[in-house]
Amino acid sequence: MSRRGSTHGNPRCSHATLACYKALVQKNPRLVQHWETTGQAKIALKATSEDQLLELEAIAKSLNLCARAIEDAGRTQVEPGSRTVLGIGPAPVDLINQVTGDLRLL
Repeated sequence: MSRRGSTHGNPRCSHATLACYKALVQKNPRLVQHWETTGQAKIALKATSEDQLLELEAIAKSLNLCARAIEDAGRTQVEPGSRTVLGIGPAPVDLINQVTGDLRLL
C-alpha cells in the first residue's frame, strides 16, 4: 500500500515486495513457493496517511502476516524517514482482506 501518488512510488513498492519476500523465504519457504507458482500476485492500494500505514502494519502483524513498512531515503520529493509504502504478504487473500479490505486501488 502506498500513501503517496508520487512518480517514485513504484521503486518503493518494489522495496516492500522484496522486503516481505526476503523475510518469508527464511520463515515460511512453502508459502513463498506457493506464491511463486501461482502468479506472484501483487496489488497496490492507497492509504491516506503514514499513521494509517502504521495502523495497517500493526493489524497485519497481529494476524501473523508478514508486513514491512518502507522508509524513504529522502532523495526525491519525500522527507527522509517518511514511511511511504507498506508491503503485506504473501498470504491467503481472506487474511490480507481483513487488513486491506476497505482500501481503494492505487
